[in-house]
Amino acid sequence: MTYVVGYAPHKHDRSAIELACQLARSLPELVVAVSVVPRGWGTPVAAGTDREYEIWAAGEGADSAELAAADLAQHPAIDGSAVWVAGRSVPQALIEQATERDAAILVVGSGDDAEPGRVRLTSKTDRLVHSSTVPVAIAPRGYRTSSGVSRITVAFRDDDASWSLLTRVAEISLRASAQLRVVTFLVRPSRRPVTSDVSHAETQVIDLWAVQAAAAQAEAQTYLNSVGFSGDSVHLHIAEGDDWSAAVASVDWTDGDVLVIGSSSTHRLAQVFLGSSASKIVRHAPVPVVIVPGTATD
Repeated sequence: MTYVVGYAPHKHDRSAIELACQLARSLPELVVAVSVVPRGWGTPVAAGTDREYEIWAAGEGADSAELAAADLAQHPAIDGSAVWVAGRSVPQALIEQATERDAAILVVGSGDDAEPGRVRLTSKTDRLVHSSTVPVAIAPRGYRTSSGVSRITVAFRDDDASWSLLTRVAEISLRASAQLRVVTFLVRPSRRPVTSDVSHAETQVIDLWAVQAAAAQAEAQTYLNSVGFSGDSVHLHIAEGDDWSAAVASVDWTDGDVLVIGSSSTHRLAQVFLGSSASKIVRHAPVPVVIVPGTATD
């Protein structure tokens, strides 16, 4: 298996390679940096022009692969290589490379408009997240680290998708000898969630959510203990805030942390990811985020 890295030509940001190497330090696999350049149309009428275009694209690809190789050389202990491919669609070309190379994870960087240290999806990575059947890891802009993955935080909602995700992440945490943290994000709504004449009805509903979250986390603790977690190897936390920014900021984040988020189990991923709680968590995350596709249904 491999970690396939989407390496954008001329972007001058090695964050995705940094994240892939961090993953490889904890769970060793080959890191392959892939640069995607435009593919010519190959039409008979524009044969000469198209050949010139293909020569130019090949030069761009070779230059980008050389830069990627230099970035990989910053991590001599990691087994890595750099290649370039031509494609009409960057997301589709990366997905094809992930399939061909039996990728464990697709790793990409954040958009140039992201604040340093924050995660931001570009239009290309957004399409990648919606189409990939392989987990997609997104590095914050300017991300640098020399550590492995010391703690994995999983966003837990107590639905079928969350339990499936928790099972997968628990197994990976044990293999990587990383701590596991289960976090339920609880955001106080800006409007009343119910219509009621009962005094403090909104507070009562929020308190009920908190009780349900605590019960679900206790159940998660029991499960994790049964599969080998004990003591300081697992932590549970309910992150509360008046908005998503405050809820995410209430969690203690350190170097070596990775946040894992699953897709919805009740809708098509392409329909629910944007505007969902998952996208809001991603927007405010100060650490790398791994988005794991779930089983999508109507």
